[in-house]
Amino acid sequence: MNPAVSNIIVMLLTMQVSKRLNFEDPTTLLYVRIAYVASTLLTLGIYFYTQYLIKSKNDMTTLKYVEPPNTLAGETESKLVVTTVKDYDLQQLHAAIKGVYTSIAMTGFMHLYMKFANPLVMQSISPVKGAFENKEVQLYLFKKPASGDLKRPFKAPPGLFSALSGQSGAVKTDKASIKKAETAGVGGVKEE
Repeated sequence: MNPAVSNIIVMLLTMQVSKRLNFEDPTTLLYVRIAYVASTLLTLGIYFYTQYLIKSKNDMTTLKYVEPPNTLAGETESKLVVTTVKDYDLQQLHAAIKGVYTSIAMTGFMHLYMKFANPLVMQSISPVKGAFENKEVQLYLFKKPASGDLKRPFKAPPGLFSALSGQSGAVKTDKASIKKAETAGVGGVKEE
């Protein structure tokens, strides 16, 4: 099933469950808080174990690709990126970990400051689901082959503004695009 569709289904189901819970009862609220903390720790545990697997594999294979220009940042030319599989995987995983921390901050604000308990129910399932759907987790933890959707560099889902700007937003890995970016002199420095 498409992750976007399953996310909507999970969100609708958790909304229905949260409507039926009595958050005025301190025991119910305690159990919801425990479930939220446990799922967040499980998600971070999955990501940190995957990070350990990436570092222990230490795949130093060179990876070259051309990133499309970021029109929101005012870039007009594509940029050549030369990195290693290990560095690329760590970069992708750190973005996922950063997303978990952002989710903790948002949920904490909504629960502690605004006194909403519903986000705790929703965020008890979504991060764990996202961790299991993460491409790095699938490659390293579930040992799936790096082909199709799991081939590096990963294809980003189409963004909101990609259709409006006419940009496909896809990274290019073909030899002609890489050669063109190398001769143009844009990028090409190994990112660290």
